Amino acid sequence: MTIAPEQARWFADTFALLADHIEQSILGKRHIVELVLATAVSDGHVLLEDFPGTGKTALARAIAQTIDGSSSRIQFTPDLLPGDVTGITVYDQKKGEFEFHSGPIFANVVLADEINRASPKTQSALLEVMEEGNVTIDGVTRPVGDPFLVIATQNPIEQAGTYRLPEAQLDRFMIKTSIGYPDEAATLRILQGVVKAKPALPALVTVDTLVTMSDLARGVYVNPLIFDYIMRVVDATRRATEVRLGVSVRGALALSRLSMAWAASRGRSFVTPDDIRDLAVPALAHRLVLEPEAEFDGVTAVQIVSQILLDVPAPRENGAA
Repeated sequence: MTIAPEQARWFADTFALLADHIEQSILGKRHIVELVLATAVSDGHVLLEDFPGTGKTALARAIAQTIDGSSSRIQFTPDLLPGDVTGITVYDQKKGEFEFHSGPIFANVVLADEINRASPKTQSALLEVMEEGNVTIDGVTRPVGDPFLVIATQNPIEQAGTYRLPEAQLDRFMIKTSIGYPDEAATLRILQGVVKAKPALPALVTVDTLVTMSDLARGVYVNPLIFDYIMRVVDATRRATEVRLGVSVRGALALSRLSMAWAASRGRSFVTPDDIRDLAVPALAHRLVLEPEAEFDGVTAVQIVSQILLDVPAPRENGAA
């Protein structure tokens, strides 16, 4: 069922209130906050490749506090085991039965810090839960909850001793972006507030509100011409000479779902070509595998996607029904 105009306006107003609230904890990064929020509404997950101290933990905590949800932080290290993420069953001698001890993955917002420092086996445990939305241990399947957002981080420096995420695993993240350092004005505000106690953000809505927003986002209208535009952009990534592996169907679906939430956050009941152009880089660039020669020449996936957006003509219609 297509989202009604008044529902789109409510969605946009609520989305703006949430973004304003979260931005109190991460100053000067409105666009990143909106991207992560739109991903959460789209039932996706986020990969942040960023330097230490840019506010990744603060962002995850602020989202959880704003929606009155649970949050957890998993510090990925080489000795971290899959059971440390998902939980384990322990035999209780008094009861004479096995008892499940849930892991930190059972939270509405999970920060997986420095995911590339854990072994591939542990990475796979997290990524499987991201895909399935539940944990199966000893034949028993347990849902992790709804909403469920994983914000994984990678440190672009100090790569010694790390385990790079395989391309197939990167494809499970709806977007890849970075927070970056704040500008001078935001930095000054942070420094001026260092002497003040920083209380937890009060809850603004409940988790049910985010679930309702997810349901509404699925009703945003996508014109067949927009789907055709997404298909042509994705196909262009597969035919680019610098690319060894282009965007998968999963990537095209992710861009479609994200654009629907993005349109609703702008108070529209339909997706426009501009929505696709705004989201293509964070939604598609990390899915490309470049030819070694292109990487040696300094070509990046972001440059390739940006050029494709210039080369592939967008529909002239605005996307409305």
